[in-house]
Amino acid sequence: MDDVRADGGGATDRVPGRPDNLVVVLLDSLNRHMLAPYGGTEFATPTIDAFARSALRFTGHHTGSLPCMPARHDILVGALDFPWRPWGSIEVWEDAITRSLRRQGVTTMLVSDHPHLFESGGENYHTDFTAWTYERGHENDPWRTTPDPTWMGSPALPVERPSYHHAYDDSRTWFRSEEDFPGPRTMRAAADWIRTSAPQHERFFLMVDEFDPHEPFDTPEPYASLYNGVEAGAERAIWPPYLIDAVSRGLLEPTRARQLRNNYGSKLTMIDHWFGRLLEAIDDSGLAGTTGVVLCTDHGHYLGEHDLFGKPAAPVYGELGRIPLLVRWPGRPARDIDALTTSVDLHATIADLFDAEVGHPTHGTSLLPLVENTASSVRELALFGYWGRHVGVTDGRRRYLRGCGDENLPLSMWSNRWSTMPVHPLPELRLPRPDDRAELRTMPGTSVPVIVQPFGPGDALPYWALGPAPSETLLFDTSVDPGETENRAGGRDEAELVDGLAGSLHGISAPDDLLARLGLA
Repeated sequence: MDDVRADGGGATDRVPGRPDNLVVVLLDSLNRHMLAPYGGTEFATPTIDAFARSALRFTGHHTGSLPCMPARHDILVGALDFPWRPWGSIEVWEDAITRSLRRQGVTTMLVSDHPHLFESGGENYHTDFTAWTYERGHENDPWRTTPDPTWMGSPALPVERPSYHHAYDDSRTWFRSEEDFPGPRTMRAAADWIRTSAPQHERFFLMVDEFDPHEPFDTPEPYASLYNGVEAGAERAIWPPYLIDAVSRGLLEPTRARQLRNNYGSKLTMIDHWFGRLLEAIDDSGLAGTTGVVLCTDHGHYLGEHDLFGKPAAPVYGELGRIPLLVRWPGRPARDIDALTTSVDLHATIADLFDAEVGHPTHGTSLLPLVENTASSVRELALFGYWGRHVGVTDGRRRYLRGCGDENLPLSMWSNRWSTMPVHPLPELRLPRPDDRAELRTMPGTSVPVIVQPFGPGDALPYWALGPAPSETLLFDTSVDPGETENRAGGRDEAELVDGLAGSLHGISAPDDLLARLGLA
């Protein structure tokens, strides 16, 4: 008779030498090039540095779908999101990996302060976790309707007023100490769960989806003054603009640009400290020998590189697309893994570790052969991009971003949920609704009909496709041009990468109009 768990799942078949449990910590907008394990020198991250010394360091890891929720779709659902839609919740033909883990008797826990997981466009990624905790008050989380009228005891420092009101402007006045900021609260809640609940479960998967160091770059002292010599009482810049050619066009003063970058560093150092509290809890609970720990991110964040700030409608340069991945695995000594990997591979790895079956099409490959040193590579190419923007492919050395010419058409959106990220200062800015041109097609790899809405000249577009058309094609060889300043498009490498891009898109049955927009039909 099968072993049956209290939640109705069956026991998993364990592979000797593999951990029983897994903790995935996602730090949003974690810039690889600013971390010491990847050569960074600007900001202090002693916890991550120490963690890396006992971890497998993946040097060829790359984002897939951008930005925040599409990247989480890649990790939790395992299928690239950007070829079909700009941003949205889990569709009817697919499930989060947590549903498969539940069938395997694995207890799953989510601890997060990420607002997008609990609003339209991300509202069902958490629902199949066994349990979840949402720490309130980050970014545009509508936690409070007014600021604290007293501000008594608040560590909130004076900050520049943004161009529009954020919910965080009210929330930050209710914090009474460093421990009250959302990032520290999230890490503390995760550590508490490890100490009090994790030991009660035979197998568990904990995901800590931490929105730091994503903006706002707001920290209390002593972090606030670590990298900026701001005078007492002076207003600090915590909301980065989303700009192209920011300094060269005079849109951002160099001193303010430097302050924004430094304030990102302050937040990075603060969340690094609290990540250490989680690691201490794993060690103190005697779980380190049976628990793998993954540190990852969704994408980077421009802080002046290529004169870009934020995540504007600009190419996905390496600072945004090449991302850190550190894995501490019981019984596996620290070493570098140089193989090309991408975010959907994390989903495949979780499924492989827990012997979970997934019932919908996926695009990832398990990393366990790399972790266990039984393979030196798991893929030759990785796709990446935003819906409606450049579409990229990389072989780990060369990064090819295919433009679309002067007209960013044809475009279509495939979805049955028709939700996206709310733009809080512009509540009337919504996804264009399907019209009488929409048709039902079958989602590739399934038998499920899906609404497909085409867009043509003059149409209102989802805002991800707004702005100048991504017309220019870019090709960089990072082995000789790590800063990606020399565009090699038109050279001898492009024909090979065009074939690789087209083959990869055909391999996932990407929409025909996507290939047509890129001139690859």
